[in-house]
Amino acid sequence: MKPVKVITFGEILLRLSPELSQHTAAIYVGGAEANVAAALANWGTDVAYISKVPENGLSRDVLQQLSHLGIHTDRMLWGGERIGIYYLAQGSDLKHAEVVYDRAWSAFSRITPGTVNWEALLGDAEWFHWSAITPALNPDAVDICREILQAASRKGLIISTDLNYRSKLWQYGKKPVDVMPELVQYCDVVMGNIWAANNMLDTTLDTVALDTNTKAVYLEQAEKVAAEITQRFPRCKRIAFTFRFSDAPTHNRYYAFYYHAGQVSISREYDTHDVVDRVGSGDCFMAGLIHAQLAGLDDQQIISYAAAAAYSKFFVKGDFNTTSAEDIIKLI
Repeated sequence: MKPVKVITFGEILLRLSPELSQHTAAIYVGGAEANVAAALANWGTDVAYISKVPENGLSRDVLQQLSHLGIHTDRMLWGGERIGIYYLAQGSDLKHAEVVYDRAWSAFSRITPGTVNWEALLGDAEWFHWSAITPALNPDAVDICREILQAASRKGLIISTDLNYRSKLWQYGKKPVDVMPELVQYCDVVMGNIWAANNMLDTTLDTVALDTNTKAVYLEQAEKVAAEITQRFPRCKRIAFTFRFSDAPTHNRYYAFYYHAGQVSISREYDTHDVVDRVGSGDCFMAGLIHAQLAGLDDQQIISYAAAAAYSKFFVKGDFNTTSAEDIIKLI
């Protein structure tokens, strides 16, 4: 295996964006953790991606796409029957586009606990990233997350997670709050938003105050939630929350919050009416946090880079962000 700084872990997916009136469908390689890896590779961070794919030509074509982006795939698991798919109709109304999953019985979802030497696959990496999407799949996936998080902890890796909630997952009798607190205890960096934290970690949220719908209240709540997370999960030292608002199909208002050692940093606020593709912006934000922290930037620089990276993704079609680090810095 080639040495890398960062390893991301999650399900590789194919995204189909049909335009049925035109009898066409765009196909993109994606998946939250693959999106993170793609952004990091694009910015020159050595990164590997671990997923599981069946032994067939389509899988090899998918991995070739990842390798072309600079993502190392030599830690990939092989076996199973299929790669998961999701459909996202991408006509003019991006805001209300519906996601339809077709990922049951995918190769990744059938990984069996106790069958993988995670410590060997992690090698000498510095950072391990996973997301809340994986334990949303099934009970075995929860066990797999626990195994690899414990292995990463034993090896001393920095561990990050994204509290990305997918309402159409979590269909096996467990709620996120039943599963996520145990897994988040292994994390050094947590990103998401204040609503996802409430949903997954049962953090306190003043819904009455939030009804005022003001930036000041949102940021005040963010600081309280971040402080609660660091108190409940002593290992977690850095919290990042995003705020995204849209009042039209191609509109987005965006800013981000960062909490570290009791100090708060806020990104600039972005606003656009020219959104091309919202998919992957949160993943690009996560990649920005990782890239900037590994580069030794200070807290303000970290959140500024991450927010600018996420904003830049709105203008790139497909799951992966191809915006250069130089162009992202220009947006800060």
